[in-house]
Amino acid sequence: MRVRPSVLLATGVASVLLLSSCGSDSGASSSSSESGGGGGSAEVGVILPDTKSSARWESFDRPLLQEAFDAAGIEADIQNAQGDASNMQTIADQMLTQGVKVLAIVNLDSDSGAAIEAKAKKQGVQTIDYDRLTLGGSADYYVSFDNTVVGEQQGQGLAQCLGPGDKNIVYLNGSPTDNNAGMFSAGAHSVLDPMANYKVVAEQSVPEWDNQQAATIFEQMLTQQGGRIDGVLAANDGLGNAAISILAKNGLAGKVPVTGQDATTQGLQNILAGTQCMTVYKPVDQEAKALADIAIALINGEEPKTTGTVEDSTGGRQVNSVLLEPQLITRDEVKTVVDAGFVEASELCTGEFAAACTELGIS
Repeated sequence: MRVRPSVLLATGVASVLLLSSCGSDSGASSSSSESGGGGGSAEVGVILPDTKSSARWESFDRPLLQEAFDAAGIEADIQNAQGDASNMQTIADQMLTQGVKVLAIVNLDSDSGAAIEAKAKKQGVQTIDYDRLTLGGSADYYVSFDNTVVGEQQGQGLAQCLGPGDKNIVYLNGSPTDNNAGMFSAGAHSVLDPMANYKVVAEQSVPEWDNQQAATIFEQMLTQQGGRIDGVLAANDGLGNAAISILAKNGLAGKVPVTGQDATTQGLQNILAGTQCMTVYKPVDQEAKALADIAIALINGEEPKTTGTVEDSTGGRQVNSVLLEPQLITRDEVKTVVDAGFVEASELCTGEFAAACTELGIS
């Protein structure tokens, strides 16, 4: 159902706060500002979550957003919270004090994100959740991929790789503070649970999407099951690679299908090597463009275009949203990601992976 949002504009110019989140980096506490604006001149502020959970934030989202705002002639201040929720709050406070009309953050958890949104709302600043919905928040808009579909694709991919017969499977879910992680898991369960031949023998969330913790958790699962695990539903490529590292130690890499998400170079190389079953490609350029389009529309006093609404179950409300479609990637579709420019062939097709790239026509 398509819902056209009502946009409240003050003196003809909208104030906006965009909120986004995925993963975290528990180590650093300092922010990094590498883009225009600053000194109170920025109209748009964007706070990315970290540099640890995914390479996408600095490698893709930052330059893509900066390019979109530059093209529109809008000053932007883009910073990174480095996985620290209190640091994100500080950066948000600074941006609000400096008078940004658009403030974008990738919330690290719903509680801290909601607090930032509440403060912005008091100052008449509209907010947008980017990539992750802030449960109990007050964002006016939400931009993301259909995260339930992401989980469904992971479940479909694992089932295709496992095939028929009785199989023991485990889930390595994302951070319990990440609303998206819950949707990934729910989507996968909706596909795999009706398949009576697949038995879930272990399931655990990985705090802060930490790959080292994921390896420890999976090793414990493998030990507890006496090595009898036939498939791993890993929520992203990083967690998947952690599981693969433990499988390799036990001579099981390539014998136990493992899922992933984000179509990282490492994840795609694992697919080429046969140690990872699939990944999910999310065209970040589309997501960044959708966010920039909403922010720019609001600044220009226009009504942003959305594709529907998403329920904030905690807040008991519907949030005007733009949801994009992810893509299931198996070995035969790796070329799709390269052709889209998301991963460079020169980075992917190195050393032992060169032959597989040649076979698949990747150059």
